Amino acid sequence: MQIELPDKLYYSIGEVASAFNVNASLIRFWEKEFDVIAPKKNKKGNRYFTQQDIKNLKLIYHLVKERGYTLEGAKTALQEQENIKQDVELIARMEFIRSELIKLKESFDSSAE
Repeated sequence: MQIELPDKLYYSIGEVASAFNVNASLIRFWEKEFDVIAPKKNKKGNRYFTQQDIKNLKLIYHLVKERGYTLEGAKTALQEQENIKQDVELIARMEFIRSELIKLKESFDSSAE
């Protein structure tokens, strides 16, 4: 899954939810369920997610939504499998490369016509 977020220090919950194409309530729920997600909160209680929070959310999203883990299974996988973070990062890089190759192929196809 390719996440499109601008490069900044903090992201609002709305930005994060739209990047993952989920409801903000799901992000809040995962925040309660997984200790690795710890957004900063201002005095009003607004959540601001860091780059590390986004990486952890990508990992949780991959386990739960793409691989079909239960929440308990995802928690266990995060604790027991040290290499799962590298696997998810590798998958993300490969998806990015694939999308770039598809764009390149389409540009060659359109210029050949």
